[in-house]
Amino acid sequence: MLSLPEPVKIFLCVTPADMRKSFDGLANLVREWLQADPLSGHLFVFRNRRGDRVKLLYWDRDGLVLYYKRLEAGTFRFPTVTSQTRSVQVTAQELSLLLWGIDPSSVTRQKRYVRSAG
Repeated sequence: MLSLPEPVKIFLCVTPADMRKSFDGLANLVREWLQADPLSGHLFVFRNRRGDRVKLLYWDRDGLVLYYKRLEAGTFRFPTVTSQTRSVQVTAQELSLLLWGIDPSSVTRQKRYVRSAG
């Protein structure tokens, strides 16, 4: 599984992507569709129309990394959003659940301390 440093933000692109795209094509989607910098060090997640494939793109100090997963059965369940939303930010734990086939919205989270940003 992926090991990501804590400050990395993870963005799910909610619009299906063409899985024929590779490094440059997905980086261009990040720039034009998500209006973000693909070299920021953040992780960008794309899925195909059927939902049985995902690609993860991120910058790792000196180059782009592409992770690709194809399911033999089932689909990846991305969160449902409004039509204007282009991406959803998730935690590393939520991404892990999604990749394991668990719908993060169906999981009940127990109350925990959260330090205020101030």
